[in-house]
Amino acid sequence: MKLSRRRVLQGATALGSLWATGCASTKLEGGEAAKASAPKGGGKRILILGGTGFLGPQLVEAARARGHTVTLFNRGKTRPHLFPDVEKLQGDRDPKNGDGLKVLEGRSWDAVIDTSGYVPRVVRASAELLAPNVGHYVFISTISVYKEMPRPGMDEDTPLATVEDPTNENVRENYGALKALCEKAAEAAFPGRTTNIRPGLIVGPDDPTQRFTYWPVRVARGGEVLAPGNGSDLAQFIDVRDLAEWTILTIENRDIGTFNATGPARQLTMKELLEACKQASNSDATFIWADTAFLEKHNVKAWVDLPVWVTPTGELAGMTSASNARAVARGLKFRPTVDTARDTLTWFNGLPPERQAELQKRGGITPEREREVLAAWHQQQAGSASAP
Repeated sequence: MKLSRRRVLQGATALGSLWATGCASTKLEGGEAAKASAPKGGGKRILILGGTGFLGPQLVEAARARGHTVTLFNRGKTRPHLFPDVEKLQGDRDPKNGDGLKVLEGRSWDAVIDTSGYVPRVVRASAELLAPNVGHYVFISTISVYKEMPRPGMDEDTPLATVEDPTNENVRENYGALKALCEKAAEAAFPGRTTNIRPGLIVGPDDPTQRFTYWPVRVARGGEVLAPGNGSDLAQFIDVRDLAEWTILTIENRDIGTFNATGPARQLTMKELLEACKQASNSDATFIWADTAFLEKHNVKAWVDLPVWVTPTGELAGMTSASNARAVARGLKFRPTVDTARDTLTWFNGLPPERQAELQKRGGITPEREREVLAAWHQQQAGSASAP
């Protein structure tokens, strides 16, 4: 059951972009929603590189709600029907493909948000082209940029991952290191004008993965639910809508620098997460907490079979407890976990059955396998009780 850094990073890239769409926002912890007050300095002209995946549409909604004007640049292949009233420029991030970035030449914006940069050469091309005519470059990075994650509370000054050959563009194998180089490429083109945002696990409505959705959906089914550890292990994630609203705020406030953008506002345990899922669906779920040794014996994998959770010791122990103090100080806020769970479940339940089935194949232990493991757990407990 050992969870390696490579397994986590490959799992992220294999499922596609970590960023795509979301839904309407709800009440936020720690204050009013970002859209509640007018932006500083009037509306901004914002270019989004991407914009139709998971995070992108939420950025569009958050920006427009606060009076900004948005332009999208992408290949026009992913959900091109979205936002018919928004300016759309078609091209390719890679200047080697077709006309590449040509349509951006000579255009000016107040800020650009890069949601789709994975290769430093490609990020360098867009950043250098836009630098003379754009004031602010916001790069959506990841906490996977860190070289090691065993230390709880790691902050933005933690050493970064590296790759021996910086021209190696195998994102699947070098995801974190390449994202770190992408940050540097943006900063080199926009010195003193770059914001690098490092989210952790991005969750919420329209999530194309099962890395959070598994829990509200599974808990809503009720009955005995296989749960990892004793409930005290930490969980960390950010609702896509909170991330989008704060990203727009960084543009309004001209917050330059690097920020871990993950939450919630305080440390959250797996027990609290699962109880929030139970509250969201009013289910009759009973949580069967199985220790790490038992799960390992039965080949139940952290993060993969039981999402969000990582073992409390080992090379990834710090992945669910990164410090977000710097971002919180600059206005990052989080809605209650129960709201994220409820909205995610509502979204999932509204999908066609075939789409639900497709998502459920992407992660989480299967119902059949879960029943087998629960039966083994009960058998072990019965044996322990009858032992002299």
